[in-house]
Amino acid sequence: MQHYNVKIDAFEGPLDLLLHLINRLEIDIYDIPVAEITEQYLIFIHTMKELELDIASEYLVMAATLLAIKSKMLLPKHEEDEFDEDLDVEMEEDPRDELVERLIEYRKYKEAAEELKELEQERSLMYTKPPSDLAGIAKDATPEKANLDVSLYDMLGALQKLMRRKKLQKPLSTKVARQEIPIERRITEILTVLKSFRGRKNFNDLFTIHNREHVVVTFLAVLELIKRKEIQVTQENNFADLFVESTEAS
Repeated sequence: MQHYNVKIDAFEGPLDLLLHLINRLEIDIYDIPVAEITEQYLIFIHTMKELELDIASEYLVMAATLLAIKSKMLLPKHEEDEFDEDLDVEMEEDPRDELVERLIEYRKYKEAAEELKELEQERSLMYTKPPSDLAGIAKDATPEKANLDVSLYDMLGALQKLMRRKKLQKPLSTKVARQEIPIERRITEILTVLKSFRGRKNFNDLFTIHNREHVVVTFLAVLELIKRKEIQVTQENNFADLFVESTEAS
């Protein structure tokens, strides 16, 4: 019968397993009861074998190390000779010291790795992209004719500038006979002018006669043509001149 071997990743090495046992048994890492920790460690190794799990050789090396430390701890301490009582005798090193240092060092790196993993998880929730060269896009975004949306307020502002420039707001000192200008006639005249200029003309150029009545009627005629969708008013850039275009020509 062929055995099915399974390798587990619950522990990253023998030191990781030892730290797990120390934490579970609530043992002081600086005063490890070697006999107890060795027994628990060997139980874990035997369990892995019974479950036919793949045991790395480093686990077996650590088991041998624990058994060696346990043996040293069981050896009786040598009594010092009476002649050496007045001499400074170096204390015998604790056989657990090297293992404790390794465990402390491993725990330090393990905690740092866990913090880095948390930072990685937080960073994985953020999405970025490398900087892009937008020079071409910016150039395409400002074509020669932007055709910005022109509102009634834009048209009124343009009309106000026109009247101020032509000084039409100043009262006339002479009396002029009032002449009625039908809006329909002015509409026809505007369409004729646009047709002769290939369907496009500067808004200011529609006001050929510089008197208030002509300006008002022309402005109302433009609004009526916009309402009928026979013309449209466009603007190439902000604060630029307005242009009147025939929708038939566009």
